[in-house]
Amino acid sequence: MFTIRKGTPEDTPVIFDLIKKLAVYEKMENEVTTTVEQLRENIFTHNFSKVLIAEENENPVGFALYFFNFSTFVGKPGLYLEDLFVEPEFRGKGYGKKLLIELAKIAREENCGRMEWSVLNWNTPAIDFYESLQAKPMDEWTVYRLDQKGIADLAQ
Repeated sequence: MFTIRKGTPEDTPVIFDLIKKLAVYEKMENEVTTTVEQLRENIFTHNFSKVLIAEENENPVGFALYFFNFSTFVGKPGLYLEDLFVEPEFRGKGYGKKLLIELAKIAREENCGRMEWSVLNWNTPAIDFYESLQAKPMDEWTVYRLDQKGIADLAQ
């Protein structure tokens, strides 16, 4: 039996474990510097993001972490999907699509003008999946990032 539910503070160790597994899949495991405590505080105390937990037979098998941004062009909030992950042994069952459908329902309820996310260029299975859902790549855009040091340097 498959279910999707909202994450709770008690789920933080599970969320952390799934984030680490996602990082391994994305070949970025050395970039995970957060802790369970930091996640709990920032997700559930400060409400910087929200989490959906995907479960099969009450066992966590995936998650979606998202937050709301704002589009000045459409004058509405947007839903930004930071992470979507389903454990490899549970892929091919439609769980990723079900998570995205649930996110689309949330976006509709919140009157969002957009849903957006990033995907690594090499991740062709994910790209093919997203395109099958009518998602369009933003080929004219390039993502920029300041890391913590860059933020500190700029703020001087």
